[in-house]
Amino acid sequence: MSSTRIERDSMGELEVPIDALYGAQTQRAVNNFPVSGQTMPEAFIRALILVKSAAAISNSQLECLTQDQADAIISVCSELLERDELMQHFPVDVFQTGSGTSSNMNANEVIASLASNKLGEPISANDHVNFGQSSNDVIPSTVHISAALQLNNTLLPALRHLLTTIEAKAETLKGYCKTGRTHLMDAMPVRMDQSLLSWAAQIRQSIQHLEALQPAIQTLAQGGTAVGTGINAHPNFARVFNQNLSGLTGVTFTPGDNLFALIGSQDTAVALSGQLKATAVSIMKIANDLRWMNSGPLAGLGEISLEALQPGSSIMPGKVNPVIPEAAAMAAAQVIGNDAAITIGGQSGNFELNVMLPMIAYNLLNSIELLANSTTLLADKAIASFTVNEDKLNEALHQNPILVTALNPIIGYLKAAEIAKQAYKEKRAVIDVAEEHTDIPREELARLLDPAKLTEGGL
Repeated sequence: MSSTRIERDSMGELEVPIDALYGAQTQRAVNNFPVSGQTMPEAFIRALILVKSAAAISNSQLECLTQDQADAIISVCSELLERDELMQHFPVDVFQTGSGTSSNMNANEVIASLASNKLGEPISANDHVNFGQSSNDVIPSTVHISAALQLNNTLLPALRHLLTTIEAKAETLKGYCKTGRTHLMDAMPVRMDQSLLSWAAQIRQSIQHLEALQPAIQTLAQGGTAVGTGINAHPNFARVFNQNLSGLTGVTFTPGDNLFALIGSQDTAVALSGQLKATAVSIMKIANDLRWMNSGPLAGLGEISLEALQPGSSIMPGKVNPVIPEAAAMAAAQVIGNDAAITIGGQSGNFELNVMLPMIAYNLLNSIELLANSTTLLADKAIASFTVNEDKLNEALHQNPILVTALNPIIGYLKAAEIAKQAYKEKRAVIDVAEEHTDIPREELARLLDPAKLTEGGL
């Protein structure tokens, strides 16, 4: 028996795998774009199916499709979203036509095939599933929808979890002082909770900035069709579509004020990517602080011990490495790289259409996924579970010559510097050297040089 069947489109006949749900246009894309072997992200495909479902509901309400046609399409979309093997029906490479037309037609063909079987009469990929739509408004809208849903449902919850984990851990660390470091060199003391709460402030700011972008990423080009004029779509389609999509997702979507801008540019995606990059920079900072504090255990700082998760070496027995912060740092580096690609993609808005949409979608969703997953791991397997090595903290803290800074207002900078240099040279405690070279009683020196007091600021 033949393993293929013949399908037809406007360019003629083409062989398609006999069990494929898609048709000729999808097969042409499979044949034309053997570029990376990477297909569009599942989050994008799911958002695209939601677009088709919301469009069918809307076109039925606007009397542009019969109720039977719409019901078949809507039912098929629901079934597709429940399929574990969903992605096998969407084989088009990321690096395809820049408008994403191949992915749009892939969805149209799959839905039309299943809906035709369900209804018992032909459902057209173009005339019914794609009614009132164009790839040129569907794909920009799907970029926004998929990113908005992933941001709302995965990344923001993950960042909020990281924030609460950091704050909870900080609360347990108020009693620990450590040597502060600037330029990786010893500086004035800080409490460990102060260090962690600085991370919390970074993450809180990232959350606030991402939340500020949500209204823009939830604004859609749908209804603009080919170039932004809305040709071949019902005048009320954009409004009704956004209402129905909001009902399907539980996230509020709105029509764009200017559909030309949303089709011809990807400025909002670029802005979101920029904030994802900023978030990645914060994650990198936190990950590297954890790695430094954990370094050792003998020849490094050794201030904390991260949870031991796996052997760290194939040749050195007993070695354990900071694998979670390393993984988070690599994920952050990838997000930073993704932003460069998205920025270039955003520059490819030529007249009435951006022509790097699939690549922008792929990298944007990849960045969101990487940050969501790595921040959860960082929270649960590094920050929540590390322990403090108090003896190691105190060993360095009380020998720190920089403590003499607290005496500046009393004895002056130059005199304090002499004491610090002598203490460092002779490897003695600052309080002992200061007692020899000032008239300040030891009891008063102990009060002035108390590391815990020095973390509170002031004179």
